[in-house]
Amino acid sequence: MLMADGFDDAVIGLGRRCGQPDLVVYSVEKCVQILTERDGMDKDDALESLEFNAIGAWVGESTPMWVHLMGADEIQDLAEVAESEQSE
Repeated sequence: MLMADGFDDAVIGLGRRCGQPDLVVYSVEKCVQILTERDGMDKDDALESLEFNAIGAWVGESTPMWVHLMGADEIQDLAEVAESEQSE
């Protein structure tokens, strides 16, 4: 399993998929907090840095998973927005 350097405190678990290697799972929000506290970035810069340097990096089947923690209602709201945008 691959782990992202400097984000151990943002690990929230282990991701499992049928027939695929297990993945380390990180909380995006916790990663942003680490970047703001450790590196003095504001939240927007921290998220942009994380998306470019970590979330956007494919390093093979064991690439970590990055999760935005949210409930079912929030996910349904996002799905509805995505559906309405596709129908336009």
